[in-house]
Amino acid sequence: MAGPDLIYKVADRSLVESAQASGIFRGAPIDLADGFIHFSTAAQLRDTLRLHFAGQGDLMLLAIRVSALDDLRWEPSRGGQLFPHLYGRLDPSEAASVRPLPLGSDGLHVFPQLS
Repeated sequence: MAGPDLIYKVADRSLVESAQASGIFRGAPIDLADGFIHFSTAAQLRDTLRLHFAGQGDLMLLAIRVSALDDLRWEPSRGGQLFPHLYGRLDPSEAASVRPLPLGSDGLHVFPQLS
């Protein structure tokens, strides 16, 4: 069975803007501590937000084509699910899309249409 074409990275707007200016996204503090950039599939994204970004505003959602990443590994994490981890830097210009991920009035993130 083939994997997804797109994976997703949630990051603070300031990190994304800095990466776009420099041309290199090294990751959020947790990524730097773990030695790889954490991504989620579309199916994993809501739980990732709920567990790691609950109530946080000013977030961006980057959609990245799996085919653009050379150092991507699928590794077990929550409950044995395989999560995409990038062992390298990301060129933010390779993002298929970069969109805001606002909080709704209920305090939950408002999801854009995922493609």
